[in-house]
Amino acid sequence: MTALALSGCTAAPEAPAEAEGVATAPTAEPGASAAPLTGSFAPAGEPEVLAEGLDVPWSMAVLADGAVLISERDTGRVLELVDGALPEAGVVPGVQARGEGGLLGLAALETEAGRWLYAMHTSAEDNRIVRMPLQGAAGSITLGDAEPVLTGIVSAGTHNGGRLAFGPDGKLYATTGDAQDRPSSQDPASLGGKILRLEPDGSVPADNPTPGSPVYTLGHRNPQGLAWDSTGQLWASEFGQDTWDELNRIEPGGNYGWPEVEGRAGAEGFIDPIVQWSPADASPSGLAAVGDSLYLAALRGERLWRIETGDPVETVAYLAEEFGRLRDAVLAPDGRSLLVLTNNTSGDAPNPGDDKLLRIPLTPEG
Repeated sequence: MTALALSGCTAAPEAPAEAEGVATAPTAEPGASAAPLTGSFAPAGEPEVLAEGLDVPWSMAVLADGAVLISERDTGRVLELVDGALPEAGVVPGVQARGEGGLLGLAALETEAGRWLYAMHTSAEDNRIVRMPLQGAAGSITLGDAEPVLTGIVSAGTHNGGRLAFGPDGKLYATTGDAQDRPSSQDPASLGGKILRLEPDGSVPADNPTPGSPVYTLGHRNPQGLAWDSTGQLWASEFGQDTWDELNRIEPGGNYGWPEVEGRAGAEGFIDPIVQWSPADASPSGLAAVGDSLYLAALRGERLWRIETGDPVETVAYLAEEFGRLRDAVLAPDGRSLLVLTNNTSGDAPNPGDDKLLRIPLTPEG
């Protein structure tokens, strides 16, 4: 491991109920209510291909019973991993795939009242968040009818953001891109170029930075990764323009600079990234936290970045150019490994069997 050089909306009217030192490898099982993992975790073996033949996969959601759901951007399908096969759980209605838009992020909410799958997708009019009840158990998941959670998010052929995640506070977080309208990122009245924070029904939490606004942070170009470390700190990954991609420590109400600055600028009023990369080495998408280690899936960089956010910040690259473009990373249901999606079918030269779902074993370190 080496130190890195500084290199208009509508909400659904009804809601589900709101959610609520390691010496050995993580041992959480599906459905277990274990304490958050702490410490650092490193890859401990060769990647295993769990499934292949995916068509432009974008996001994964892991359920408490061990089910793994995967979105396909262009087809609008949600697939379930079942013993190496990928049966269809359902199709999200109204998906309009164009450019980098389509079916994007997934996030699951499981409460005593029921289970829901949230999805962010491009429609004919906008980017929007919908939710669908989950029916059946692991191995036979199906999706119920979709209903809107938040509509009116700006969309374009590129810079759609699209990541969804439920935080430790039970709130729904969503990343949005500037949709090729750079000034919108600095406009607090626009939903573009932001991280949004919502109640599960799409309404605005009372303790958001600006009363009545879903905007949690602004000044983003195209953020596509969200993850919370063991302390509850939120991190986000972001595509830069030509010079710097970013990993940001997210602070409520923070302004991350785009389009006024890109990367570390030390400019008053803007928060600098903790880590920055050349786009050739990163072009970051999905972000996972395993204890205090962050794992970042890189597209153009074709590698998996591991980041330790101490002082100094340390990074190391895995899988460099082994599997091509990497789109998403999440902690596996076994709590002992990382799931990683490749993303080569969105380009001109997919590898045989693409796209793939990989499993990487992890071990505690230090």
